[in-house]
Amino acid sequence: MQSFKYIAEVVPHFKCTADAGSYKPYGSGHINDTFFLKNLAEGADYLLQRINHHIFTNVEKLTENMQKVTEHLKLKVISNGGDPMTEVMTLIPTNSGKYFYQDSDGNYWRMFFFLGNTKSYDLVKLPKQAYEGGKAFGKFQAMLSDIPAGEMFEVIPDFHNIQHRLRQLNDAIAKDAAGRVSSVKPELDIVRKYAEPMQYFQQPDQVNALPKRVIHNDTKFNNVLLNQNDEAQCVIDLETVMDGYVAYDFGDAIRTIINTSTEDEADLSKIKLNMPLFDAYVQGYLQEASKFLTDAEVRSLMKGALLLPYMQAVRFLTDHINGDVYFKTKFEGHNLQRARAQFQLLKMLNANAEAMNATILNEMAGYKTAHY
Repeated sequence: MQSFKYIAEVVPHFKCTADAGSYKPYGSGHINDTFFLKNLAEGADYLLQRINHHIFTNVEKLTENMQKVTEHLKLKVISNGGDPMTEVMTLIPTNSGKYFYQDSDGNYWRMFFFLGNTKSYDLVKLPKQAYEGGKAFGKFQAMLSDIPAGEMFEVIPDFHNIQHRLRQLNDAIAKDAAGRVSSVKPELDIVRKYAEPMQYFQQPDQVNALPKRVIHNDTKFNNVLLNQNDEAQCVIDLETVMDGYVAYDFGDAIRTIINTSTEDEADLSKIKLNMPLFDAYVQGYLQEASKFLTDAEVRSLMKGALLLPYMQAVRFLTDHINGDVYFKTKFEGHNLQRARAQFQLLKMLNANAEAMNATILNEMAGYKTAHY
């Protein structure tokens, strides 16, 4: 993509004083393209983002979701005595009043204020960081817990429905578009081995017991901005905020926090569980989320921690079989390498699931005692 051509066209359509010529690629996201722009005047700099409309096909409804969530969060932050401009992402309108712009080639763009003096981590190293991440996502869910299920547009249908993801994998196998199925039989065996227990959230008794809530749906640790003291400041990347089970958010956060290596680690022996980080995350998360979680939701959290690495592995494997058409890749076989790393993480989590679940239940019992 000829970035500057589009940025020079797009920037004047937003109510901003951004320097289009100062753009720099920003972040490590798999889906959208994000650019940092300097402010020509005083005040915060900007982030400009090209929305991948092949994945987020209804940009107008997506934007309505983000507006609804950010406005709701800002009101909650104000009521708690916080600063809504630094603790919540702020969308910048276009000159027409919309919060997105479509360029001459059909690409969709949005703009935010850049939150300076913050940092994020792709790899968590310290228990304090994990604790603050837990607090951030627990508080995020708590602040949105009074939005009734059904009010948010389903941006990506069945996003965390593992039955849907397995159907997508089976379709990819049947088509074998890139001729890769024969080379991934060991990975497909792992998928089949775990397929039945991973459908926990689709079982009728769980569907009846677990409330749907407005959740983030993409709780990688680098979606939390921390201040210079490593204290949680703001949850970002709000485009997948929609209804789901709280365990999905918990599971995806644990998936990215507890791994001693990266999401695409090639040397599987480096993938181990950093249990102090798990303990710290649980403590921070339940400090905030214990205020609204039901007993059934608490019991489901570890199920989410097992499901999300499995689901992510299935998604990476599906994209590999399809010829790498969804996730950005850096080399041939990148998605397969990612899938193998996630399967290894699942293996480690499965071996320690009982002890980890006990940690969750014990921590929750402590907060219940403190509250009541």
